Amino acid sequence: MCIVNDLIAATSRGDLAAFDDYYVAQKSRLLRDFDKNEKHGRRILASHYGDLADTILQEAHREYEALIPKIPYIGGKKNTTTTSLIQSTSGLALFRALKNHGKTAEETGNICYEMTEAPLRSYPRLLRNLVGRWYFRRYRSRMEKGAAESQKRLYPGNSLWTFIQGDSKEFDFGVDMTECAICKFFHAQGADELTPYMCLTDFAVSKALSMGLVRTTTIAEGGEKCDPRYKRGRETIQSRPSKSLVSDHSSTV
Repeated sequence: MCIVNDLIAATSRGDLAAFDDYYVAQKSRLLRDFDKNEKHGRRILASHYGDLADTILQEAHREYEALIPKIPYIGGKKNTTTTSLIQSTSGLALFRALKNHGKTAEETGNICYEMTEAPLRSYPRLLRNLVGRWYFRRYRSRMEKGAAESQKRLYPGNSLWTFIQGDSKEFDFGVDMTECAICKFFHAQGADELTPYMCLTDFAVSKALSMGLVRTTTIAEGGEKCDPRYKRGRETIQSRPSKSLVSDHSSTV
């Protein structure tokens, strides 16, 4: 039976135990996706660490495999932030592999930023513009619908946010997030130091897809909330990066 149908049925009867193997059931696919993404990122790793890149990728694969059963269930495909949580887990696996070789959270953040940016920038500007329009509408819709669902607090590991409707002048839409699934998971895994750098990858996506992200505070940096505001076509303003982090990527695309 389709796992999605199983999860829908479990939700209706409140059987949270049925969610325990949500990620484990997708382990093969998740590992394939991880290896595919990391393979594309090998050039970036090699540019920083030379022949050590292959060893790092192998260790990151093992770390990711070990993390899969530990990822908290927050609603599966029904929750748009599940994808972000899975992607951030990839970053955590890479961080652990790099840390084994004496590398820092800041270095990992730099690598993750480059790995996010490179494939997006490889497409022609016209194509990125078309994809950006589609993604902007989709992301807006899912964050708006997901806000009310998050307020139900069905899953302890989930994010909690309210949707902010813009005026189409200052911004199109925004979110006030007072609890972050990634921050919770990274804290449970003893990786708080990495979280602020993972947040910076949002700017790489915004620049490439012309989403006009402006953000003044994040939970990962000690703020009470994350307050992203988006306006299609506006310049993305990257706020408060580390002085040495992604310094070569501060201009808009």
